[in-house]
Amino acid sequence: MSKDLPDVVKALTLQASVCRNMGSPLNGDLLDRAAADWLAGGPVKALMAPWEHADLQGQFDAAAPLRLIGSWHELALSGDDPAVARAYKALDADAIWAAVSIAMVARYDRLAAFMAHEPQTNEVRRSICLLGGFLEVARMTGLPLRCFEIAASAGLNASWDRYRYTVGDAVWGDPAASVRMDTAWNGPPPAVEAPVKVIERAACDRRPTDLTDPAQSRRLMAYIWADQADRLARLRAAIEVTLANGLTVERADAADWVRAKVRPHTGAATVLYHSVFWQYMPPESQSALAALIAEIGATATADAPFAWLRMEPPGLAPRMDIRLTLWPGGEERLLGHCHPHGASVEWLGGPSP
Repeated sequence: MSKDLPDVVKALTLQASVCRNMGSPLNGDLLDRAAADWLAGGPVKALMAPWEHADLQGQFDAAAPLRLIGSWHELALSGDDPAVARAYKALDADAIWAAVSIAMVARYDRLAAFMAHEPQTNEVRRSICLLGGFLEVARMTGLPLRCFEIAASAGLNASWDRYRYTVGDAVWGDPAASVRMDTAWNGPPPAVEAPVKVIERAACDRRPTDLTDPAQSRRLMAYIWADQADRLARLRAAIEVTLANGLTVERADAADWVRAKVRPHTGAATVLYHSVFWQYMPPESQSALAALIAEIGATATADAPFAWLRMEPPGLAPRMDIRLTLWPGGEERLLGHCHPHGASVEWLGGPSP
């Protein structure tokens, strides 16, 4: 890749490579075409204008390339543009590009409005990455869990204990669960024998997804890559579980909500958790929230422990780190690394260096 290319084009090209490596050749092809279109002054340039002057880190922090392909997929799922819908149903890259090239001009306002909203992927398979952390808290404390998720989107991962998992040679969860998932698990199994009982759960998001609204449910599905049918099926099943259990994601700023709602509670382990959220906050907000979490941790006791579990990317690395900090004590542990969509987990379970 030429060093002289604009960062917006580098981001589109790099995201194309990431998509291919993560099992979506279709989006790899489409994003390469988008990069060429931007350089030619085509309709992609207008849609990507809000990020045109962002550096490469800024492009990925905002997930700008994913917003672009998400906008096309949402249009296809809506059925409002028959040509785009037909092309996506056939998973034909040539047909998709021909159709979206027209739509990017004819439906610019709609696509730009979609892209103005930060991604809320709510990938259900991230639960299999977080599972080991929840089990570790249960094992270490021997207490029931109170689970609080920030940046929860639609709250699908707030139902993590209602799903069925296969992790290497081990299994965990309800055998009758409608949401089932496995992963390429490397390393020792997590603490599947630890007794787990979730006695309280709550979630917040700055802009929560209302699953009773078809348009908002469709937004979630739009960020699932169109050539990955298993992910789409899992998402639909998780939506049904969440609706059936009546979980409501509260509309709130993460720091305000944590300050108001999250405190250690005697007789339970309180777990604050999040996934693929930290990168979307400015550095000052990250520092403020981390300080608040440490303040809460300082109030924890042996019979009222507090845990901070997170799955977040270390910079631009194409993987996520799973980290757990448990108070009292405040020891931070690097539990493992994982694929951003949960397709693989390298489980360490030991202390961080």
